[in-house]
Amino acid sequence: MGLIDRLKRRLPLLYTPAPSSRTSAPSAAESPRTPAPAREEAAPPRGDAPVQGWIDAQITSHAVVLFMKGEPSAPQCGFSANAAGILGSYGPFHHVDVTVDPEVREGVKEHTNWPTLPQIFVGGEFVGGSDILRELHDNGELRSAIERARAR
Repeated sequence: MGLIDRLKRRLPLLYTPAPSSRTSAPSAAESPRTPAPAREEAAPPRGDAPVQGWIDAQITSHAVVLFMKGEPSAPQCGFSANAAGILGSYGPFHHVDVTVDPEVREGVKEHTNWPTLPQIFVGGEFVGGSDILRELHDNGELRSAIERARAR
């Protein structure tokens, strides 16, 4: 058996063997794979809780909260990546992926009367967006604010 044939046998999704003349049923290795069933979309983390109440709960129960597009390990925009990187340099923080729940995405903007994302809260107080976070980080004010928030 040549190299190409061995590769084809290891990649059954890419290779469909030619029909054979035998009459027995194909073995498990030869049978075509069926695609996995589509996964249902997970319910948003807030469940049925009212949006503004849920947002308030996130802000008051965590010292540092980042409402962002995506996850800290996989941000979906540069501003969210910047904010997650800055906050990550100070240790763990709580994040909310606003792409999972459009009502939270709009609700946090209403909550702060701030039109853009990401949005950062430290010690229950709205700090601002990515640019303001960068300024506070660069001038040293962010460290003391996070330390005070975590000491509570």
